[in-house]
Amino acid sequence: MASLTYELTLAGLAVGSAAALTGIGLVVTYRATGVLNLAHGAVAMICAYVLRQLVVVWGWPLPLGALVTLLVVAPGIGLVLDRGVFRPLALLGSNPAQTLVASIGVFVLLVGGAALLWGGGARDDAPVLLGDDPWAQLAAVVALACLVAAVTRWTRFGRELRAVVDNRPLAVLSGVDADRVASAGWAFGSFTAGLTGVLLAPYVRLDPYGMPLLVMEVIAVAVIARMRSLPVAVASAVAIGVAQAQMTRLHPEGWAGPLVQALGTNLFVVALLVAALVLPGVGGKGRDALPPPARTPQVPAPVWPAVGILLLLPLGFAGSDLHTAVQVPALAVILLSLVVVAGRGGQIALGQAAYAGLGALLTALLSTAGVPALLALGLAVPMVAVVGLATAWPAIRRHGLALALVTLATGVAVSRFVFVQPYATAGLSLGRPAGFADDRAFYALELLLLAGCLALVAALRRGRTGRALAALRDHEPGAEAAGVPVPALKLLAFVLGAALAALGGGLLGMGLRAFDPEAYDPVRGLLWFAAVLVLGADSLLTPLAAAALLVTLDAGPQAGAAAALIGLLATQTGRLPPLTTLLHPKATATRTVGGGRNPGTAEGRTHPHDPPAADAAPPPTGRPAPQSTTRTGGAGGNPSPTAGRAHPHRPAPGHAPAPAPTNAPAAPAPELRALDLTLTYPGGITALSHVTLTLAPSRVTALVGPNGAGKSTLFDCLAGTLRPRRHQGLITLDGVDITSRTAHARTRLGIARTFQRLAVFPSLSVEENVRLGAERGRVRGDPAAVERSLRLLGLDGPVRHRAAADLPTGTLRRVELARALAGQPHTLLLDEPAAGLDAGETAALARILAALAADGLTVLVVEHDPDLVAGIAHTVHTMEGGRILS
Repeated sequence: MASLTYELTLAGLAVGSAAALTGIGLVVTYRATGVLNLAHGAVAMICAYVLRQLVVVWGWPLPLGALVTLLVVAPGIGLVLDRGVFRPLALLGSNPAQTLVASIGVFVLLVGGAALLWGGGARDDAPVLLGDDPWAQLAAVVALACLVAAVTRWTRFGRELRAVVDNRPLAVLSGVDADRVASAGWAFGSFTAGLTGVLLAPYVRLDPYGMPLLVMEVIAVAVIARMRSLPVAVASAVAIGVAQAQMTRLHPEGWAGPLVQALGTNLFVVALLVAALVLPGVGGKGRDALPPPARTPQVPAPVWPAVGILLLLPLGFAGSDLHTAVQVPALAVILLSLVVVAGRGGQIALGQAAYAGLGALLTALLSTAGVPALLALGLAVPMVAVVGLATAWPAIRRHGLALALVTLATGVAVSRFVFVQPYATAGLSLGRPAGFADDRAFYALELLLLAGCLALVAALRRGRTGRALAALRDHEPGAEAAGVPVPALKLLAFVLGAALAALGGGLLGMGLRAFDPEAYDPVRGLLWFAAVLVLGADSLLTPLAAAALLVTLDAGPQAGAAAALIGLLATQTGRLPPLTTLLHPKATATRTVGGGRNPGTAEGRTHPHDPPAADAAPPPTGRPAPQSTTRTGGAGGNPSPTAGRAHPHRPAPGHAPAPAPTNAPAAPAPELRALDLTLTYPGGITALSHVTLTLAPSRVTALVGPNGAGKSTLFDCLAGTLRPRRHQGLITLDGVDITSRTAHARTRLGIARTFQRLAVFPSLSVEENVRLGAERGRVRGDPAAVERSLRLLGLDGPVRHRAAADLPTGTLRRVELARALAGQPHTLLLDEPAAGLDAGETAALARILAALAADGLTVLVVEHDPDLVAGIAHTVHTMEGGRILS
């Protein structure tokens, strides 16, 4: 028994050592570049093939081949990726999600390239580099980790690396060559990937698909290490490897036997799933979601008839054998699920192949049990939708990179524990529905179902839910502030996506007349995701074009051609527009730089002399409504009214009347209060300390103070973006405790907000932005609310139909304010509303806010412009150090 334990421990050390190498490479690459390199396994596979080519095929000595592979080829791949793919994205300001998509493109490209060069078969003659002694492999890994730690801690390069990790812009200003640091990180990461590949190749199946996915599974150790700690990565890799080896000695009887056996060979998959769900996520909530696509006009009218004719051609001109053609509509339905989840919802979903495979598997299981095939498919779709609900429920709290890891881990787990296990797939038969056994009849059925799915998604994209999904994709905090129930909407997107994928997967299985686990492999899911992103994730043409392209290339003589082409295009996704936008030349011309950055936001402020409005109409002017109230603020207060004080930058008032109010509440507005708020961040930093604040109805209250005083934190607590824990104070509305209410729930209670950094939805038009606020605000269903808000802010001209992505900052500030007012709130929270505005726009904003307060609206302004505060505020509170001083 002791001998068996020792032998299994040795086997686990070998696997753990390779996993530790992967963890070291991923951590170093992420710390140096900020990129989560999902292509790490593909680089390992390429290096393993290169070493085999040099030693086995060309007859080079093993030491020479190893030196060339590990010291020339592997680092060279890293440098090529840095210079050709990721550095250009960094220069364009691409966000982490875009770099993740690029790494998926590299993965797919290398897999396809390996298939083209070496074929798709497995190789079992890879040379052994370090022998069979796992202690030698572990020693090499530990030595490498110590070397990296020493370099990081005690060398100049290590200091530069830490500086880049902590604050890259500041490091660059200090003279650090961040590009050199990134290049070194990529070269070292690729070296570790190459070493992983050549160590693993003799013990696993060396093929273009198996090894990359196997290495991808051990991303778990880097996630456990929080992409920072090398000792944690090495220790967790060795522990999981040894535990996985020890589990192979377990052989329980009955139904648990196959499951335990599968667990014993896939413990890294379980670790990845648990780490992605439980540990704090890599990335965060912000710029790590898929960027909004460029807004494009409707598909030209002649395109859809042409597409219909092309899809019908096989019925008229092909023979009775449509084996290839029947795969196109089925795959198009699967890819349509990605249009819903990734294109419209903006979520990085890498596990759609799992839902497609479950749809095919459940259809086969029900058919084998005697259920008619068409009914079996109809039952499988809602069953998979329930699975999608169960898997999405814990995942929707993740964002960006963390969500990508969760969906990837889900897809790999389903593949490993279900699709390739005999207990789930043995003895299955999958036929076609009665009356549709012929290829031509079945193809016609697929086209009908595809047309119905396209109509469903088209209706979704046009309606209220479609606007909310687009808002979620464009700016999640802004969507929540507009009243969109973000968790419920994410669940809807994932469940509908799972249902569509299941329908397409079932049709694909019926078309092939068998359940083929390789058709739903996780690598194929990455290929599908990349294809949809390349062609245009939010276009209904994309699933049709991508399905036809993938099926046609896969049916050709060159295996891997589809992956190589899609991967090559995906690596340039931040620099090239989606291919479907080529149908709209005007749309491609207005595509924003950096893959979705809005030039009209506070990050890209317009010139002070730009025209104030995109429709060439000036903002509304007029004398503010008279106010007899006084401001109480400062040590002794000031009895003189400030509303009538001349603004130093304000032009002479015109003769136009004050803007018409957008809402006229019948009763006084409820009072919003913060009571004894205390908020401490991890690390002991106190942002708020026993803060009490009351917002009086029909008054403008201002918060002023230096940066770091706690103004934004207090603002976010009132808006619901931050929610204090129990015993840390209360937020009340008319005496009712709303501390635990979410931001979208508070919007529906009548508390609207704007953001310091603009939270407009660039892929929606101005009118659609405002309409979203009317649909999700306190008062819903008022058909005149949108027009009132547009008219009040001077947006009722031609600008209402323009995409928000094309507008300057001043106009966008008005759009955001109009959206907040369209829901007819009683309380308006404004976070630096004058940021990025010129003097004329600031004066117009002051007049509007004064009129709104006179109309009964409660207004809170956090602002650094003292002239604006002096011109509109009735009460001014000064904050410093997390406290209200006056």
